[in-house]
Amino acid sequence: MFKKGSEISEPFLFTFNLYDTAHKSKSMYALNFNEILSVTMILFAIIDILGAIPVIIELRQRAGHIQSEKASIAVLILMIAFLFAGNGLLNIIGLDVSSFAIAGSLVIFIIAMEMILGVKFFKEEMPETISIVPLAFPLIAGAGTMTTLLSLKSQYQTQNILVGIVLNTMFVYLVLKNVGWLERLFGKTGISILRKAFGIILLAIAIKLFRSNTHL
Repeated sequence: MFKKGSEISEPFLFTFNLYDTAHKSKSMYALNFNEILSVTMILFAIIDILGAIPVIIELRQRAGHIQSEKASIAVLILMIAFLFAGNGLLNIIGLDVSSFAIAGSLVIFIIAMEMILGVKFFKEEMPETISIVPLAFPLIAGAGTMTTLLSLKSQYQTQNILVGIVLNTMFVYLVLKNVGWLERLFGKTGISILRKAFGIILLAIAIKLFRSNTHL
């Protein structure tokens, strides 16, 4: 572009540096479709809202209803809060991600045993808070999701992760909102079979989560 040995004026260099800095800054805060797609698919696989449908139906039968909006907002807030303040928050209260994951695995273990054995361990006031615990946490925005968010933060731009979180929350809302229709689709017999089968799967997930964080 410039002849060898030619001198470039300082004003030109200053203008060029300003342009380069502005271009990099713009790229840093611009949305990237490929990153959004990657983050969305990763979170979708981790959250696995479709695989949790039998558990959601079980909780709905017990509570009588599920507050879809309340649960979805709780999921959104939990994921965004953990994205920005996850490590710091856990450090403040003296916890690490492993302890957080173990606590979640114990709740999932209890729910799985309820589904398999047909017994109730949770108290009767559970329907009042079912949309938050155990639905929003740890079933949807559980320890696996939280840990994944911390990993994604080191690989993708924050704004693209936020879009992925919002898209997954919208899908979660659609599933929760139509859980009654899904319940009618499967029928009582289908639900009973799914409850037992997914109870065993959920139990295995809880045990794996516990073992991987206790190194047993």
